Amino acid sequence: QVQLVESGGGSAQPGGSLRLSCAASGFGSDYDYYAFGWFRQAPGKEREGVSCISRGDSTEYTDSVEGRFTISRDSAKNTVYLQMNSLNPEDTGGYFCAAVPGWCGHTWRSLAKYDHWGKGTQVTVSS
Repeated sequence: QVQLVESGGGSAQPGGSLRLSCAASGFGSDYDYYAFGWFRQAPGKEREGVSCISRGDSTEYTDSVEGRFTISRDSAKNTVYLQMNSLNPEDTGGYFCAAVPGWCGHTWRSLAKYDHWGKGTQVTVSS
């Protein structure tokens, strides 16, 4: 059974950093063939794509996090990371990990693209 479990959320001050993890299980030897996306949802807003990583480590970022966030994956640990630096209050929200076979591609922001979702971890940025 495929499962994605996010961790690493919490509170941070503006300008601070957090690293989120997404532990993937149940993929077996297919893990490396999956693309993984990070999404976030602020209160009262729609869920939006933050970043995506394909096999071969090609990456995508939404404009608002470009240069501040870094997505990475560790095949030995079946874990995907989101390093978040220079956090600001607009980064507050629930952060969700999602997986789909294949590549991020130009549709990586589409929620419907992904087959599997985690339950999320909360990030709060405030002074």
